[in-house]
Amino acid sequence: MEFAIVDIETTGSSSKGGGITEIAVLIHDGESIVQEWQTLINPQQNIPGYITGLTGIDNAMVRNAPTFEEVSDELWELLDDRVFIAHSVNFDFGFIREAFLKIGKELTTQKLCTVRLSRKVFPGLSSYSLGRICENQKIPILARHRAMGDAKATALLFDRMIKDRQDVVLSSLKRNTGEAFLPPHFPLTKFKQIPESCGVYYMLNAKGKVIYVGKALNIRERFKGHFSGQVLPQLKQQLKAEVVDLQWQLTGSELMALLFETLEIKRLWPAYNSAMKMPKTLFGLFQYQDGSGYYRFQVAKVTKNLLPLETFFSSEEANLFLKTGIESYQLCQKLSGLRKVTCEVIQDQTCLGACKSAESPEAYNARAEAFISMIKKSKRDLMLNLPGRETGENAYCYFEGGMLSRYSYLKSADFPEPDQLEVVPKVPETFYILRQYIHQIDLDRIRVFSAS
Repeated sequence: MEFAIVDIETTGSSSKGGGITEIAVLIHDGESIVQEWQTLINPQQNIPGYITGLTGIDNAMVRNAPTFEEVSDELWELLDDRVFIAHSVNFDFGFIREAFLKIGKELTTQKLCTVRLSRKVFPGLSSYSLGRICENQKIPILARHRAMGDAKATALLFDRMIKDRQDVVLSSLKRNTGEAFLPPHFPLTKFKQIPESCGVYYMLNAKGKVIYVGKALNIRERFKGHFSGQVLPQLKQQLKAEVVDLQWQLTGSELMALLFETLEIKRLWPAYNSAMKMPKTLFGLFQYQDGSGYYRFQVAKVTKNLLPLETFFSSEEANLFLKTGIESYQLCQKLSGLRKVTCEVIQDQTCLGACKSAESPEAYNARAEAFISMIKKSKRDLMLNLPGRETGENAYCYFEGGMLSRYSYLKSADFPEPDQLEVVPKVPETFYILRQYIHQIDLDRIRVFSAS
């Protein structure tokens, strides 16, 4: 048995509307890496600025690169009849599978996720991101957020797991069809109909009542994940016993899935969805300038005397938001209160040297101000243009004061007027979803209105 360890870079998060900009594949024969392959790809669409900031891949680099179709035969030979492995495998597999479908081929190889394997082999870690696991296992990542750099790190991680815990890898291969874990009253024919696409899904009981609403990048994999494993909490045991049917609505993007899931939970209040409760303690993201002139960020509890840039339900949510902003705008984790040592010590490629004064305050602060500006924009009325559910379609979402108030799917590339969209009830949680994603969206897809 051979394994194809894959990493890709893309123009965005949706396999339906996004394109691939770089692919790396390493072939592992169960003992060692026996072949390496990589190439830049012309995605035949614009690469957003925040993606260039994250990966270093810009439009000029891929202008003369081959298209996916031009390398498809060579790539197919590498992947066919091998186990497809990646860190968060559904992301990489979804993009490549979609690209093959566009040229009339369907990739159906077995796949393994090194995130899931790592949870079993290295239990108890606070995070299972590639960077954090490799840091824990002292595996170097020579070029973070580039396909070959991340692929080699994933290959070294997999090599360690298959040699130390081959039983975990083999048992995962046997189980990854998921059919053995279906609920007792859920038909296999229905399971095979579940799409491997992004959307919202509804679990129904024998009376046809919705008992659970969820969202997923891959609905089939997420449904399978509800019932996988040997031990289930009591509530999941009850859910498994009750569910007899599944319905779904595709959304085209993860952001739309999150928003729609929130609206549907508030509308239906299914028995197995935890109620959304407001915490008593709020956390804030604060900003100040240090003695050397660099902008700094800090997460702390909100008090009546200090006004934060943003508020959060928990410190974990605040830190996740800050980390996403750091990656998107190439800021420094040390200057943002998330790390005590300089970024050079752990080879963090996001930081450009501000924590050791290798970058001027002016250059660093320009990116920090862009991050702050995007946070402030999210508090104004705005409309987002997001990928649709099919080619030629877009999802338009209108936010008033940060909360979703209207949305529609339209076959139009131009922003409509707000009153052309369907009105939905305002749900406070949509404000926090918008804030989490706003700085990941290309500015061309945002239309800002007057402040609420």
